[in-house]
Amino acid sequence: MPTFETSPDFEAGWRDLTQGQQAAFSKVVLEAFTPDLMAPDRSFRPGLYVRPVSGHLGLYEMSWGEHGRAAFSYGHERVTGEPHVIWWKITAFADQFPS
Repeated sequence: MPTFETSPDFEAGWRDLTQGQQAAFSKVVLEAFTPDLMAPDRSFRPGLYVRPVSGHLGLYEMSWGEHGRAAFSYGHERVTGEPHVIWWKITAFADQFPS
């Protein structure tokens, strides 16, 4: 199972999300991001729109929900053979999610 950590910027963004937005992000991470991360080829499904962030080597952005974005990178493995993800930032447009 992958391990995760969060940056202070991510935590601040998380606190700014509504409960509905937090639930939507958690669902995407549990039902799509993590299973894709655990796949042998670690390729993400097209609906997550995972892409490198221009000008920031090793930083990626993914979509969650219709109007949510989260930035992440890979860190040093905490568990041998399992990916470690560092969440750097999370944002959403408040009017697009139920509270």
